[in-house]
Amino acid sequence: MANDIVFTRYDGRRGLTWLAESYRMFSRHRLPWILMLFAYYVTLWFVDRIPLVGVLVAPLIKPALSVGFLAAAWTQERGGKPSPRMLLRGFRSNLTALLPLGVVFVVGVSLALGATALIDGGRLLEMLYGAAPAADEDPTRAARSVQETLASPRVQLAMLFGVLCALPTILALWWAPALVVFQDAPMLSALRASLRAALANWRAAARYAIGLFLLGGVVPTLVTTTLALVVPPPVNATLAALIVLPYLTFFVATLHISDYVSYRDVFHAGETLAPIERTSGSEQ
Repeated sequence: MANDIVFTRYDGRRGLTWLAESYRMFSRHRLPWILMLFAYYVTLWFVDRIPLVGVLVAPLIKPALSVGFLAAAWTQERGGKPSPRMLLRGFRSNLTALLPLGVVFVVGVSLALGATALIDGGRLLEMLYGAAPAADEDPTRAARSVQETLASPRVQLAMLFGVLCALPTILALWWAPALVVFQDAPMLSALRASLRAALANWRAAARYAIGLFLLGGVVPTLVTTTLALVVPPPVNATLAALIVLPYLTFFVATLHISDYVSYRDVFHAGETLAPIERTSGSEQ
């Protein structure tokens, strides 16, 4: 039962601690983590392009693939080294509970997107899923149309409303894969426990989210804007790519690691680390 899964409550400062510790883990083994991140997105890219079924299968396997990062972080925390081979660990760890988590993600996000139509009359949905521009349509005109849509106050309000609607799904899925794998929790129990723990730690979760927004959104925007102002084109675009792309790679890798770091802190606070059993191929 979800109520039987014990977790720890923290104050708001803990959210930034999760990010700092995650980056420290990443910095110790940068190359293996980057290779693992590359393998993760390449796998999703190939699956997404499977005719007819790829677009449906790709989001369903994300929770199982994310377990690879959990396993790699678990291994590193105990003195081992992350490896891209660990990416498939989730397909050997309670897959019957992990795959439905992908369904929950798709349904929850779809409902949240659909709810935006209550605010903007469907303008955001039309922009996202409307007919593709004709081959002879002016690209500048199409880009201007997108900018006008996103600049609309009603569309911006709809986007905020959609995020709020998606928040319960996001929080329920935050630690659910780890609970399934490390604590053998059934799917529904894992979702409830993740949601309860996230709400109990809402201050830490809020600062964590603010940190992600600043590091993943504001910093790259400031860098590219500054370069555009002080460096002439097209050198500014090249320089921005050389700076921002490696930075975002480091950021996304840290983000994946933080799922484990925050889970470990919330659900296993103060526990002594068990040594790795070298003769065993499992992550526990």
